[in-house]
Amino acid sequence: MRLALAGALLSLSASSYAIDFGPDGMFSLTGFAKVESSLSSNQCQDCAVFPAEDKQRFWADDLVNGKEYKTKGQTTILFQPWLGAKYNLGQGFTANALLSQRFRGGAGNVVDSLKSVDLDMAFDPHIWYEKNIAISHEDYGRVAIGSMTARGWAVADYPYGTNIGLSNEWAGSGAGYGMLGNAIRVTTRPLDVMNGDLVLEATIDQGNTGFTKNKPLLIELYAQYHQGDLVVDTVYQNAKNGKPMAWGHGPFSALTDSADYDDKLTQSADDANLSNSGAEQSMAMVVARYQLTSQVELSGGVRFNQWSGMRALQLTTGTKGLWNNMFNVKWCRDNASCPDPKENNNPGYAASSVDLSAGARYRTGPWTASVGVIYLGKASTSNPEERGQSNDAIAATVGLNYDYGQGIQFYGFAGISHFGRVGLSPMSMPGNNAFWGVDSRVTQDGNWLGAGVVYTW
Repeated sequence: MRLALAGALLSLSASSYAIDFGPDGMFSLTGFAKVESSLSSNQCQDCAVFPAEDKQRFWADDLVNGKEYKTKGQTTILFQPWLGAKYNLGQGFTANALLSQRFRGGAGNVVDSLKSVDLDMAFDPHIWYEKNIAISHEDYGRVAIGSMTARGWAVADYPYGTNIGLSNEWAGSGAGYGMLGNAIRVTTRPLDVMNGDLVLEATIDQGNTGFTKNKPLLIELYAQYHQGDLVVDTVYQNAKNGKPMAWGHGPFSALTDSADYDDKLTQSADDANLSNSGAEQSMAMVVARYQLTSQVELSGGVRFNQWSGMRALQLTTGTKGLWNNMFNVKWCRDNASCPDPKENNNPGYAASSVDLSAGARYRTGPWTASVGVIYLGKASTSNPEERGQSNDAIAATVGLNYDYGQGIQFYGFAGISHFGRVGLSPMSMPGNNAFWGVDSRVTQDGNWLGAGVVYTW
């Protein structure tokens, strides 16, 4: 089935690029489909006692003794269409609408794979990558409202991470959020600044408005400066009362996933039970790319992460998981010596870290070669318990891309990863075996190689 899908991609003609239809081409359909297979060393899917548990919970630290680590293969299928609408309102105003969802599958049946909405396993299945409307004017800028991707994830994912073969590692780590479901975004027109173009943008997301005690609020500020061969992107994101996490692709909603409500209260049951606990995290990122010559492009970035921490608390109603979503907890494992369990047990501690990325691309004809490296730094925290703050990680990749034309590209890649120590993964990683499948609790090193084909229209 995977080979059949790849063959179908190759059979598509140039006329399948963008599909415009409706009155005056009012509607457009674009998208991409991707099939990728890889081999990775030091894989052990059954090594964790509780493999589905959140990294922040101490019982997720436990491993099954005697399990074998070995090289394993994996196939990933991605498919994402964008349905857009555009209508000229006159006097320079244009109305737009955009609808998009991503589907992800593994090594199973392709039809079943395309039914699996991306992020469905861990979060609300109704999350959309894009589900918004907008009004723009060539002289004033653009206002959009609805579901959309955050710049902190989207820009880091493409072009910066994708171009150097580290899209998941760079965009999917850190203290940011990637998916916004209740947002308003205002973007300026390009401004002439210092012989270049500057675009400014502000986004506000209220998250799950059912949480009235611990009200969620995300603010993101974005700026892009473009002068000649230099492009600089800057993102600052501050989020209050979202689910605490270190996964830059994750959606912003509320302190928990619960949508259950207490009939006696005007807020969700989780909201009441959390008793104004609150959580806050911020991310500031600067990334840049420079066209050194017509063939060589250099890129790099730095990201600052900060978390307030979130105490662990058992919830008797509301959320299905019994526990809230905690972060960087000093766990109290001995009830006889613990403080008041209602307030002071299992406190969360603030933490901060710095991540770095760098890469280069060389283009000649239809071929593009790339190298990239990412560093996820140690964290600074006063938590006396080890929760990954003493660990760091580095990954390096090489890649080769061939542009077949007609929207089809073939690519191959190889990479290595190294943890600074055996133990919990760095704080800016979402899981102990995230990205490479190499579990930092067992081994420090891993490597991988693979190939894929992607079709865009």
